[in-house]
Amino acid sequence: MILSGRIVKGIGGFYYVNTEHGIIECRARGKFRKDNIKPLVGDNVDVDTKNLKDGYILNIQKRKNELIRPPVSNVDQAVITFSIINPAINRRQLDKMLIIAEINKISALICLNKIDLVTPEIYDPICKVYESLGYIVIPISKITGEGIDKLKSNLLGKTSFFTGPSGVGKSSLINCIQNIYTQETGELSPKISRGKHTTRSVELMPIENGYILDTPGFASLNLNIDELELRHYFRDFKGHENNCRFTSCIHVNEPDCGVKNAVLNGLIDKNRYSNYLNLLNELKSNKRRK
Repeated sequence: MILSGRIVKGIGGFYYVNTEHGIIECRARGKFRKDNIKPLVGDNVDVDTKNLKDGYILNIQKRKNELIRPPVSNVDQAVITFSIINPAINRRQLDKMLIIAEINKISALICLNKIDLVTPEIYDPICKVYESLGYIVIPISKITGEGIDKLKSNLLGKTSFFTGPSGVGKSSLINCIQNIYTQETGELSPKISRGKHTTRSVELMPIENGYILDTPGFASLNLNIDELELRHYFRDFKGHENNCRFTSCIHVNEPDCGVKNAVLNGLIDKNRYSNYLNLLNELKSNKRRK
């Protein structure tokens, strides 16, 4: 029997495919190794099964997108999660992750977690900066429940992956969302096997009309773009670049720069511009090393 489904988990050469008849444990045909193709969590696939329990992946359908880290495909939305405190938010890393989402044409939603530990004066200014750029920003706390409903509503009908540094509470938020759906539907969603502080595997977990994905924490991310492209991924530069004297302006040392003038006049957040300069230097350094 040939069925279509979606890979929701992959461990040690086994792929668990969610089909209309439930989860089927599959191996990939040898042709995939021969062609140097590896199935990914998130892939839509065709499988051959005789007993609706196990089988083989015959075909991987065309991917909408593909990420290396996390190793997933066909995602709609990145839920970029940072804590306000413990650990303190790293705005440079946040901006870097937003750029990676932009490069991969994936919508980004920002979760600012652990707001129960600080006053609104700490996180409100950060929210306003990113909301002004068109991002959905959700101040959230598992402890008080603030923001949980808004997060839930933004997950419906999408495949969303949670990503961010270790220790910011991604897994706790996912468990909270899972528990909500379990209580509402009376059904138990499959759980990820987790360590105390870190996620051990990558797995799509079904929620109403969609999936959520927890991904391993990480220490660093690399931008694989040319340094001259970086400016195009800062939304706040658009409009002000029209006021630059040079069309090739990268907004560093050039005279009559519309972006630098906007920073001086408070129209572009100084922290964002500083992060731009730091990321630009990082790309230049990477280029020299290569």
